[in-house]
Parts: sequence; structure tokens; C-alpha cells
Amino acid sequence: MEYRALGRTGVKVSPLCLGCGRLGGEAGDRESIEIIERAIAAGVNFLDTHSHREGVSEEIVGKALKLGGHRSRVVLATKLHFRLSRCGPKAAIRRPHIKAQCEASLSRLQTDWIDLYQIHEPTSDIPIDETLRATDDLVREGKVRYLGSSTLAAWQLVDSLWTCKEQGLNRIVSDQPPYHLLDRRIERELIPMALTYGLAVLPWSPLADGFLTGKYRRGRPMPADARLATAANDERIDAIFSDASYTVAETLERLAEEKGCTASQLALAWCMQQPGITSPIIGPRTTDQLDDNLGALRVAVSDRDRDTLDKAAPPGGKIAPYYESDFGPHHFR
Repeated sequence: MEYRALGRTGVKVSPLCLGCGRLGGEAGDRESIEIIERAIAAGVNFLDTHSHREGVSEEIVGKALKLGGHRSRVVLATKLHFRLSRCGPKAAIRRPHIKAQCEASLSRLQTDWIDLYQIHEPTSDIPIDETLRATDDLVREGKVRYLGSSTLAAWQLVDSLWTCKEQGLNRIVSDQPPYHLLDRRIERELIPMALTYGLAVLPWSPLADGFLTGKYRRGRPMPADARLATAANDERIDAIFSDASYTVAETLERLAEEKGCTASQLALAWCMQQPGITSPIIGPRTTDQLDDNLGALRVAVSDRDRDTLDKAAPPGGKIAPYYESDFGPHHFR
């Protein structure tokens, strides 16, 4: 496996990151641990989780890493959340609460340090320097090694880099944006910015919540067990299941059949091999899904493939809005 630099750090990560957010919930404990074990055995050394659902995902990841003795061999990422139901949106981002969140994550993960601690969806009423001073403390205390972000706009990231330079703080080294063939907006500003400043880009939902796996067919009922089946009342649903979206999915399937791989493997390979992309985050709920995802590592995307997909899904465009921020006007709008 060819490992990639995590931004300007000396850390090398696998070209696919195992997203563990649904483990311990949709996937039971036993299968969750097996998914982690199989991914590590295949060479995946990058795991991403979060503290949602009372930290269930962090707990199962910590258990799996301890049982297998893998902690020192993996790059472990989790998130600092700004919206916590237990303490309210404002209390969650005060300095003491940031430290408390980190301590809770360390306990659940059964580790002394977090390799990548990511600021997730900040609120507009708290200056970024307030947050960055608190996260800098965590790095200086040895509880966190590197800082990242999730779903920040390009201007917010540049603002954070400027703040860190001005105040002598540890800077953000990565960002997690939504990115796949149905939503390519980060190509306009965020990717050029990341390439300029040396940030790693770790796309979440590279399979568009499963739409690009081939399970959804034009004119056919939605599979009952599909992830998007629970989004029937979502305001995005009409855009997601539009003619343009189906055209992308059908183009992907046709190319995948020619290449002898699955649609999901080609979608992941396309994402992995796009300029500026470090490591897309996969979210398998079963070992079969994991095995399929890992097969993307063997798929080569040609210039012809890219041209064909670009015609169906124009660069920098948005066919379906998978994420809209409420943090003022920026490129996600």
C-alpha cells in the first residue's frame, strides 16, 4: 500500500481512512471489532471516529485497538464537537468544556493521546482564536499530536492559519469536507487552498451516502435497508434522486463494468486519485462492505474515465447538496 503524507506533518497515512462513526451501533460490537481488525490487517493505518451517540463509536474503537495491541501502529482521529445536547451549543465550546471533551474521548478510546483532534462545525458567535488557544493547550500537554478540522470553508481555514501564525499556536493540518461525484464544490476554493498551504484533505461520504454504490436504480423502489431510506423527509431528497444524479450513477456503473470492478470501487478510486486528496473516509457497516471498499485500492482511473465522469458530473459543480453550512456565506452555499 502506498502511504501518503498527512499534510505538512511527517505522518504517513493509508490512502483510505476507516470511518468508525457507525461502528458499535449499526454494526454490532463483534462485527465492528472484526471490521477494524480486517482493515488494519489489510494495511489501513488511519482510523477516524467521533463522540456522537454518547461516545459509542470511540468506545468500540478503543476496545478493538486494545484487544489487538494496535494503538501504536495507527493514526487515530476523533472530533471536538460544538453542538452537544447535554450542555447546549454555547457551553460545549468554552475552554473548560473543550478540555473536558478531550479527556472524555481519551478515556473512551483507552489511550493517552489522540493523533488528530478535529474541530467540527464551529459556531459563528465564538472567535476562532478562543478555540485554537484551547486546542493548542491540548497539544502542548501531549494529549493531542495534531489538529484538524471538519466542514470548514476555505476562508475559515485561512483565518485559522493566520490566527495561529499571529499568536504562535499549533496550526490545523487537515480538513474533512464532503466530496464525491454528486458534490464537487470543494474543487473551487478549498482544494486549491489546501494545496497552497499544505493541508491534508480527508473527504467524508465519498460514496454519497451509498448513492454511488449501484443499489439505487432509476424507476425502482428504494431498498428498505438503504442508508438514504431514512431520509425520505429530507429536503435534499429530490435533488439526490434527480435525473442528473441517476445519470452519474449509471455512467459510473457502465465504466465500472468495463473495468471489472464495482461502482463503489470506481467512485472511491476516483476520489482517492483526485488532485489534493489525501485519504477518503470509508464507512463500512459490514465486513463485506469493507472488502468491497478495499478493492478500490487496485482500481486505476484513466484520463478517459475522468473525462467521461466529468461530463456527467461537471468539475466544481453540485448535483445534490450533501452539506449546507449555517456559518455565514461561503463556498458550501
